[in-house]
Amino acid sequence: MTRKSAVSAKPASAATRKALAAAEALCAQRGERLTDMRRAAYQELLEAGQPMGAYDLLQRLQTRLDKALAPPTVYRPLEFLVQQGLAHRLESTHAFVACDHPSDHHQALYLVCTACGSAEEVRAPAVEGLIAETASSHRFVLKRQVTEAQGLCGDCTDAAQEPPEAR
Repeated sequence: MTRKSAVSAKPASAATRKALAAAEALCAQRGERLTDMRRAAYQELLEAGQPMGAYDLLQRLQTRLDKALAPPTVYRPLEFLVQQGLAHRLESTHAFVACDHPSDHHQALYLVCTACGSAEEVRAPAVEGLIAETASSHRFVLKRQVTEAQGLCGDCTDAAQEPPEAR
């Protein structure tokens, strides 16, 4: 009897397959393993396209694998993905999101929409530099940093400015 891989239970898009292959290579380069559960969790984050809470991820994996899973089954892979830079944890929403560029060491800056829940990862070297400089001047060694700015995304801003009869 052959065991069905957690990843093969749901076909992935070309972009997702590319990201999964890159994650596999990145983990191998670091001497780490992207296990079936880690891979399945990462695939769900990639395909979600927006931040996802651990319990939402748990439900999606249970549906995908057609079996009951305990919360630690999801928290361990999420912790691994964050440690490897494949995902970020948004502190304000207690949600996780796939990193847009995991092979680059960087500090994450997210623009989080309070209306629709979307989060966009942006590069902001000036902000990263200021935080690193401030930490250094206080003899503080940064281990992980996720900076979040909350507001309305472009789509929600546009929708809020539409006249009521156009909605």
